[in-house]
Amino acid sequence: MKRLIFASNNKHKLVEVRAALEGIAKVVSLAEAGLEGEIPETADTLQGNALQKAQWVWERTHIDCFADDTGLEVDALNGAPGVYSARYAGEHCSFDDNINKLLAALDGESNRKADFRTVICLIEKGEVHYFEGRVDGQILTERHTNGEGFGYDPIFMPDRFAVSFAEMPLDVKNSISHRGRAVEKLAAYLKQLP
Repeated sequence: MKRLIFASNNKHKLVEVRAALEGIAKVVSLAEAGLEGEIPETADTLQGNALQKAQWVWERTHIDCFADDTGLEVDALNGAPGVYSARYAGEHCSFDDNINKLLAALDGESNRKADFRTVICLIEKGEVHYFEGRVDGQILTERHTNGEGFGYDPIFMPDRFAVSFAEMPLDVKNSISHRGRAVEKLAAYLKQLP
């Protein structure tokens, strides 16, 4: 089975991605690959950040690898927080800090439309490939969670559902989420490799 380094140590992401690529690729975290240090994330697009992170791993290992970048794009905020979603409330902020800032920014706003977008950059034998996933939905006015999910999951309700991402079983979320859709495209690509 193909071994891929995933440019992440985020436990939540690793669980989601490993579940989606089970039987297709062995996904190794940065820590498991023995990689330490701060990966740059200074691009102004999701694609740029994903490329930057994947290149950082490739340059150090020359092992096939991939990275992702995800943004929550809120209509009423002109697409913010977007590429700054992870640090919307400032550097080293928590998920809760980001949610609190977003809910405050949307206080009294009737247009709650938003989308989540994930771009995956795969470097395979030195070649760069991109896979994108997107899901549309609404920002809730308060957290809805049963203890699942991470990031903005407690306040994002995908279209055609009556629950937030944080209230869904992982397999359901993976089947419709932005990251799930991007990983599905990655999986399809990996399956057709010789």
